[in-house]
Amino acid sequence: MRAFVVTKYKEPLQEADVPEPTVGEHDVLIRVEAAGLNPLDEKIRAGEFKQILPYKLPLILGNDVAGTVISVGTAVRGFKPGDEVYARPHQDRIGTFAERIAVAEGDLALKPASISMEEAGSLPLAALTAWQALVERGKVRPGQKVLIHAGAGGVGSIAIQLAAHLGASVATTASGSNADFVRALGADTVIDYRTQDFEQLLTGYDLVLDSLGGETLEKSLRVLKPGGKAIGIAGPPDPAFAREAGLNPLLRLAVAGMSGKIRRQAKKLGVTYEFLFMRASGDQLRQITTLIDQGVVRPVVGKVVGFDQTPQALQSLSQGGIRGKAVIGNS
Repeated sequence: MRAFVVTKYKEPLQEADVPEPTVGEHDVLIRVEAAGLNPLDEKIRAGEFKQILPYKLPLILGNDVAGTVISVGTAVRGFKPGDEVYARPHQDRIGTFAERIAVAEGDLALKPASISMEEAGSLPLAALTAWQALVERGKVRPGQKVLIHAGAGGVGSIAIQLAAHLGASVATTASGSNADFVRALGADTVIDYRTQDFEQLLTGYDLVLDSLGGETLEKSLRVLKPGGKAIGIAGPPDPAFAREAGLNPLLRLAVAGMSGKIRRQAKKLGVTYEFLFMRASGDQLRQITTLIDQGVVRPVVGKVVGFDQTPQALQSLSQGGIRGKAVIGNS
């Protein structure tokens, strides 16, 4: 089967002929028809996460999938051949840049009926990230103030819609050319990050969803009200993540050191910082499906490329300029 693999960190993806996926009794074999491209894919390829996600190389890359069920394991009850499905496979079982993939039944959901395969392929990782940040961790309620950075991006474009649906007042950072676009998604306040400083303009926020890290994350702490929370998806990872990931004591110590500075800054300001590394969840995807089919949340696909273009498309992610997500179409 054809696939695009990481053979060595920091080197371009290589096309390879790889063995067919092994289908366990609780697994579903899927013909991949669309796969979203994510910054996470590029970070894995560049070796940025090799300490905390120790993958064995060669590795088939890809964290989002939409496609059609080919066959199911003997213990699978919720899916059958011919079903149209989507998923973010478990982090230990990624590999959607391929013709087929086996996904655990618990990580899978039926594709929303109202959208295309490419749109469904753009959603799982970004939508689950937004859900886990805003619903699960942030517990966003009506009347709260939420700041979402990079509102025109993959996670941001979904998070704005979800936060608005939850009743929050939403601020976002975006380029001036994307201001009307993010307002249409539900943003109440738009900060042009090229010409404005959000720290000077915003105050008293309950929650910040930060996908940028660095100085942006430090500034984000200062727009929170006392007791507020910043959730970072670009890092640095924190001790809670290290525990959940089951890292060894030495790595846990290293991770604690990586986020020590930002956690101390947060404590001094009377706020908290949490790192979110989203997890696979078929149950949460089903709730997201309902919102999509009700028209509450819509996927944003800025670019679709063919399977053969996967390495180039991944490389061009860092150049930005795409609204929402770039997707590999394999149908």
